[in-house]
This record gives sequence, structure tokens and C-alpha cells, in this order.
Amino acid sequence: MTEADRETPLDRKLLELLVCPLTKGPLTYDKKKSELISKKARLAYPVRDGIPIMLPSEARALED
Repeated sequence: MTEADRETPLDRKLLELLVCPLTKGPLTYDKKKSELISKKARLAYPVRDGIPIMLPSEARALED
């Protein structure tokens, strides 16, 4: 079983409803890294076992 096989897909309807908790802006899903990206806040929120962790304290700062 590969890592991709173990990945839990993120529900598209959920992705449409979620926004960045800081900017209230849209998020994009990076399937490869299993993160939700807020370009405006320059943060990447992790998705663990198909569950988005929408806490700024858990987010990773994006580099240039």
C-alpha cells in the first residue's frame, strides 16, 4: 500500500465551505502535501485523516 492509498480524500463539498479562519478567504487543497493553502494569509493548514485542522497555531507558514 502506497502513501497515496492511505490518504483520506477531502470531501469537495467541505472544501467549498471552508475558509481561512484569519482572512475568511478561499482555500486551495494541496493533495500531495495534504494541506489547505491560504494564499492571502500565507499559511498551510494540515489535513489529518481527512480532517482539516483549521487552527492558526497548527498552520505552517508558506515560504516565498
